[in-house]
Amino acid sequence: MQPSQPTPPPASGPQPGGWPAPGPYTSPGMPYTPYGQPGVPGAAPYGQPPRRTTNGLAIGSLVSGIVCCLPPLGLVLGLVALPQIKKKDQNGKGLAIAGIVLSALSSLLLVIGLATGGIGSAWHDFKKGMDEAARSQSAFSLRKGQCFTDSSKGTEYATDIRVVDCARPHSGEVSGGFQLTGFDKWPGEDAIDELAEERCETINAAYAMDTWAIPRDVWIAYYPPSSQSWRLGDRAVTCAFSGQKKTTRFSGSVRSDSTTLNGDQSHFLTTVNPIERITYQEPEDDPDEDFTANKVWAGELLAAIDAAREGLGRHYWPGESTAPVEALRKELATASKRWGELAEAPDADAYWEAYDAAWDALPEDLGADARTALGLTDTLPEGEGTSV
Repeated sequence: MQPSQPTPPPASGPQPGGWPAPGPYTSPGMPYTPYGQPGVPGAAPYGQPPRRTTNGLAIGSLVSGIVCCLPPLGLVLGLVALPQIKKKDQNGKGLAIAGIVLSALSSLLLVIGLATGGIGSAWHDFKKGMDEAARSQSAFSLRKGQCFTDSSKGTEYATDIRVVDCARPHSGEVSGGFQLTGFDKWPGEDAIDELAEERCETINAAYAMDTWAIPRDVWIAYYPPSSQSWRLGDRAVTCAFSGQKKTTRFSGSVRSDSTTLNGDQSHFLTTVNPIERITYQEPEDDPDEDFTANKVWAGELLAAIDAAREGLGRHYWPGESTAPVEALRKELATASKRWGELAEAPDADAYWEAYDAAWDALPEDLGADARTALGLTDTLPEGEGTSV
């Protein structure tokens, strides 16, 4: 029996004269080329098995196991993929097994995290990071202790801020800040301003306790979010010391808090500063117009004077500061008597009679000699700051 030749593939149409003799096909003008030899497009030996494909579920299982976003999903995909791979003779068994292992480990870690509270801790850190991200969405991103120049022109909000060395002339210095909370929607500028003024006054007082070191034309300032930045998640209010005028510049840091003061300096300023602060809160209306408000204010100042005298007496003052601190206490004792008479005035006329004597008794320098001995600023700021 003669060996049979492989049946050639059918042509696109009937071949006159029967089928050609078995053998390699050629086209007119082309050289003879055996089947399967490179050079003839589409040529391949008869009977070659089809190419094996990779199971898609196996790939999905591995990806889900790696990213760890949905650990059970990768586990399910891998378990479904294995029988499909066997049935359809596909590739991807190793991928499916790897996906199952990674997803199982991720699921185990998820269960442990839920049981030990690790997920809650991670969520807390995530929220903290989101708050930080919201902070960076403000018109400018400044941090406590940084000094800056504000070159914004013709805009209601600061848009051109540059951080500089505090030793160089600058527009302001950041004292801290806070996040606006408790608002479901944009509360309006008036509500934010009211809250910012109150909060920033407290923050600035804690940041610059040596108030005499603050230039006279440097005031409390704050930078709130705008209605536009609010929609982007900005809830940050930045508190600062800033020049009274846009062109005001001052040099050197005004910071004097627990990071720069020693214990004696801090105790002295904490005790005496309330007197200074309350003197600036005198009612705008005189006693004839609002006697009650003036009498309440005099009582608050009297309480601050007595608290300072007692606080200075409870502290041990070292070296050269002992004598001047004791002298200040004696002055405060005299002032207490006069302010007591003012606070107890029965009417506006009596209030006016005691008014000048009370102010004369209050030491204007509030212990300049004690400040000198303690290494604090001992002269009140005078004149205007540097303007450019």
